[in-house]
Order: sequence, then structure tokens, then C-alpha cells
Amino acid sequence: MRLCICFHDQCFDGACSAALFTRVYRERLNPGAEFNYRGLVHRAGQLFDDSMFDGDENAIVDFKYSSSDRLNWWFDHHQSAFLTPADAEHFRRDTSGRKFYNPDFRSCTKFIAHVAAEKWDFHAPDLDDMVKWADIIDGAQYPDTRTAVELRDPATQLTLVIEGVRTPGFVASLIPELASKSLAEIAALPHIRQAFDELYSHHLEWMSLIGARGELQDGVLFFDVADRDFEGFNKFIPYHLFPSAVYSVAVSASPGRTKIAVGSNPWNPTPKSVNLASICERYNGGGHAKVAAISLPPGQLDQARAIARDIVAQLRQSLRAGG
Repeated sequence: MRLCICFHDQCFDGACSAALFTRVYRERLNPGAEFNYRGLVHRAGQLFDDSMFDGDENAIVDFKYSSSDRLNWWFDHHQSAFLTPADAEHFRRDTSGRKFYNPDFRSCTKFIAHVAAEKWDFHAPDLDDMVKWADIIDGAQYPDTRTAVELRDPATQLTLVIEGVRTPGFVASLIPELASKSLAEIAALPHIRQAFDELYSHHLEWMSLIGARGELQDGVLFFDVADRDFEGFNKFIPYHLFPSAVYSVAVSASPGRTKIAVGSNPWNPTPKSVNLASICERYNGGGHAKVAAISLPPGQLDQARAIARDIVAQLRQSLRAGG
């Protein structure tokens, strides 16, 4: 029997979610199963087609819901988990006991760990460090900006590699490692170390670029790096460089999409009453209350920049109004 696990690609939490569900499935549901992994990315237009679900059973972790009859398992924690009201209703009517949703969790990995413990009495102590770091990274629970951007821990180093390497299937190839090795062991693998060293030099370049282009006004930082044709910068750099920023809005581009990233500074104590996922949903995006994004087709820079400026104006107005 073959299980296809679709996961949020280029995302530490997405990869860890797939690794954890692999262990749960193997140790509690089907010890003889074979596993196949398929990375999914947010983009404009249709996200799913039934050809993606080519396993005997199929799962989605840390990504939007699909109403396909071929989807057997689903775990997610994003506010914007459903593409349409019909999808949300389809989920509510599901009686399989195999589809799970809770936006109160900061990471999907921690959510899967919680469900697995309650439903199948599953706990893998060797994966505790992975679960902890997935929650820190996806929930922006770093103690300070230096921890987030200096990348001294194996988990933060792996995050840079997972978000930065664009080779198709690369993150999928890491999932069996995450399911069986410590983060330190994986970070020390020669091909991971080589990728990190190369990406870290770009990371330092991004710090200089964002520092030069950032426009901070009324608590909202805006920067446009779409001319670099690459979107994988560390999302905490803006708050390390501009600690007084409450929110940030960035426009970037890659061969697959044009992106508007919207975030809030977890280290700035200013009250933040705006739900960023709700703002991005107005433009067919989504995410979490404190970090969200919008994906447009490649080349739609003028539209992306107009949307970004509109969101910047909304956020600045909210802060002027007291939150």
C-alpha cells in the first residue's frame, strides 16, 4: 500500500508535518506502507487536480483543503484553510474521522503531534526537538531577532535550506531524514552543509538589500525586491533591521508567482488588532492572523505593487487609529 503525502513545500513546518505523519502512519496505522511525497506551493489559480492524489491513500498536511474524493487524510492550522465556502462545508460534513483542523495551533507539526497523542496514543521522543522547533519557527516564537536571523541552530540552518533550495523534489527528499534523524545530524550532511553555506551568503546580501530599500513610516515597513526574481528571504530580517516596525509588507517575484508578503513584528509590543489573513483574503490570499500572503501569476507586478500599497495604507491607518 502506498501513501502519497502532499505537504507545504519550501516550508520547515510543512516538511516536519510530513515527517511526523509518516512516523504516525508507519507506527500506528500501516507498518508496511510505502511513502511518496509531493510538495505544494501557493499560487494563483487552481491549486489541486486529482492527478496529484495518485496513492492508494492520499494526505495533505499544512496546506489548504481539497474536496477531492481521493483525499483520505488532512491536517491544517491556517485560518485561510478553505479555498471556497463549499470546501469548508465539505469538510464539516466529513465523517471519516481522518481530517483535522485547528487554527489555534501555531504549527501544523505540533497539531499533528497533539492529534496523534490523543487519537493513537503516539509519541516519538526522538522527534520532540523537531516538533519544538517547528512550533518556534512557524509561530515566530524566537526569543529575539538575533536567534531568527543569525542562524546558529541546526533548525534555523535547515529552514534556510528548505526555503532557499529550488531544486524540484529537494524538500521531499529530506522528509525521510526528518522522520529518522536529529536536526543536528541532518544539518551536518555534506549536501545540506554545502547548500547552507551558499544560501547564507545570499542571506547576508538580503539583509543589506532590505536595509537599503526598506521604507518605514507610521510603524509599517514596505520594501520591493521583485527585481531580484527570488522570494526566499528570511521573513524576520525586516524586524531585525527595523525593530520599530509593527508590520511589514514586501513585494517579491519568482518564476512561479508574484508575491505580497504581509507580517507583524512579534518583538514589538505595540498592540496589533488587524487580522492579516483577513486582509489578504480580500485579494484571494490568506494565512494566519499575524502573517499572511497573496500570490499572483508571474509578471503581474503592477497589480502586486498596487495591492501592496493599498495594504500598507490600511495598516498605517490602523496604527494611527490605535492598533
